[in-house]
Amino acid sequence: MLNQNKIQEELHGIKILFAEPLKNFTFTKVGGNADALIFPKTIEEVRLIVDYAQKNKIPYLVLGNASNLIVRDGGIRGFVLMLTDMTEIIVSDKCITAQAGAELIDVTKEACKHHLTGFEFACGIPGSIGGAVYMNAGAYDGEIQNIFTSCEVLLENGTIETWQLEEMNFSYRHSKAQEQKVVILSASFHLEKGEIDNIQARMDELTRLRQEKQPLEFPSCGSVFKRPEGYFTGKLIQDANLQGFKYGGAQISEKHAGFIVNIDNATARDYEELIAYIIKVVKEKFDVTLEVEVRIIGESL
Repeated sequence: MLNQNKIQEELHGIKILFAEPLKNFTFTKVGGNADALIFPKTIEEVRLIVDYAQKNKIPYLVLGNASNLIVRDGGIRGFVLMLTDMTEIIVSDKCITAQAGAELIDVTKEACKHHLTGFEFACGIPGSIGGAVYMNAGAYDGEIQNIFTSCEVLLENGTIETWQLEEMNFSYRHSKAQEQKVVILSASFHLEKGEIDNIQARMDELTRLRQEKQPLEFPSCGSVFKRPEGYFTGKLIQDANLQGFKYGGAQISEKHAGFIVNIDNATARDYEELIAYIIKVVKEKFDVTLEVEVRIIGESL
């Protein structure tokens, strides 16, 4: 059990919610309680939280904005950091730097406002900058690694390092940040000058495509699976006659088979069971092994 009084005293001034249901914050609307859900506003507050956790042997993790994520029904022990209050965006010539909690969509709008092109692919991704770097997020033939220059990370020992592009080990939905325990604090990107009308037109087009093809009317975790080489995940699931299939309150979207939506108070277990069933059927029918893209974390009930 966490000593709430001691934590509040040591981390005075930082917003902390104890025994908070994470389903109130995740895009899937599933997830059990966090022992302590913490909202730092500055890098110094992140350091204080991590330092306190280290000294008191309290586990901790960062959720970003909890978009491409499933939190299990048993919740998460220890500290859960949400960086949604760390949203500063700075533009300098062709460089844009954003804190980890800044929404990708907001950063793409800021780039457009400054006549900068290269970030349009991310205009519809409902994630944060920290999560996008962590996952090397991508869409519509664009990826974070294509515009990334560097990021600031906090190590477990309290040291802040700057990681450059060449050391990030970027690959499909992967980065160096997944290989060791760090907190991504901010990231910088190099863009090119462009015509604002062309940039806006491209963003409008991608937004329209997303609205037409993705089930935005329901809670979901976004794209569930990585794309298998030589295949399209949604088509595999469709061809397996699974589109619309339900497990509990979770359903394979009737609009886009690569998404699982929460249509009736689904649980994380509903999501996991449905994911496992999709993997099983696609393997049996097509001998293709689907890999999960969405992060699944926390404890089962």
